[in-house]
Amino acid sequence: MIKVSDTARKKVVSLMEDDGFDAATDYVRVGVKSGGCSGLSYDLKFDKALGENDKVFEDNNIKIAVDKKSFLYLAGTILEYSGGLNGKGFVFNNPNASRTCGCGESFSL
Repeated sequence: MIKVSDTARKKVVSLMEDDGFDAATDYVRVGVKSGGCSGLSYDLKFDKALGENDKVFEDNNIKIAVDKKSFLYLAGTILEYSGGLNGKGFVFNNPNASRTCGCGESFSL
């Protein structure tokens, strides 16, 4: 399961509305791809449809779609949002990551 903090939920809803998506019916697609300074990087986007290999979760009134391969790396992750002058934006608190880069956008197991 992937969880969404209250601050991340508020930002997701706002961004989805700005991009023409509806948080009540559309999905936040979370994935992992090769790249980044630690080997794997996070991928976050909005989607209106599901793929046949997607796992779907709902937390804090946000629907999350994850492909099965990415889910192996993301199980137990909490999506958070850090704003403000020194904020990083969306932050993935991933208990599976053994090492993360300084910017927090990539990780390794």
